[in-house]
Amino acid sequence: MKLQNKVAIVTGAASGMGLAIAENYAKEGAKVVVSDLNLAGAEEAVANIKAAGGEAFAISTDVTSETDLQHLFDKTLDTYGQLDILVNNAGIMDGMEPVGEVINERWEKVFAVNTTSVMQSMRLATAIFLKQGHGVIVNNISAGGLYGARAGAAYTASKHAVVGLTKNTAFMYADKNIRCNGIAPGGVATNIASSMTSISQTGIARQQLGMAINPRIGQPAEIAALAVFLGSDDASFINGQVIAADGGWTAY
Repeated sequence: MKLQNKVAIVTGAASGMGLAIAENYAKEGAKVVVSDLNLAGAEEAVANIKAAGGEAFAISTDVTSETDLQHLFDKTLDTYGQLDILVNNAGIMDGMEPVGEVINERWEKVFAVNTTSVMQSMRLATAIFLKQGHGVIVNNISAGGLYGARAGAAYTASKHAVVGLTKNTAFMYADKNIRCNGIAPGGVATNIASSMTSISQTGIARQQLGMAINPRIGQPAEIAALAVFLGSDDASFINGQVIAADGGWTAY
């Protein structure tokens, strides 16, 4: 049990990588706060976790709402009395638009979900961690945060920003027993494509060039295994890193 007696918030946890992370955290002994805009999906995830002998509760959270985020953290402390791990997993895609096509509304929505909400969640968690004297943040980012050809301009920029935020946070609080790392998944079998609308034909054609060298599509459980490691004491000396989990895609 790598996460015994730990309490973890996982955002975007009703499906895909977030669901796999929540389930694996519970298997490793953590009490899991299953946070998602889709409350029915979150409740189903909690039912499955409890059926497998784990402990969790579901909560509806719009990560772009500061009020919702505050409620998420307050409810976690009211229920479990502590927070040990924050996993920022919630995210959306853009429409593969290059900068010449991106409109302000798309840019602002992608940044609100993928970047600003991550900062705000980290800010809330850090306040708790400083009082406790410990804490771990795991940001599920993207290979799009490391390279320029994996998505459109808005998504790529939003994820690059979280890479910088992850590294800065790790440095700023390294002397406070707070760790902050990121995961950069490659292509993974999730439903994130459902958040894509008005897809740019120019952008998708350019992005597809890189797909030819992608060795394979990953599974959410493979990302969850890394999230368990980074959240656990096994990773006690790992801080400020963004680890690619992509089957070797970015090695080419």
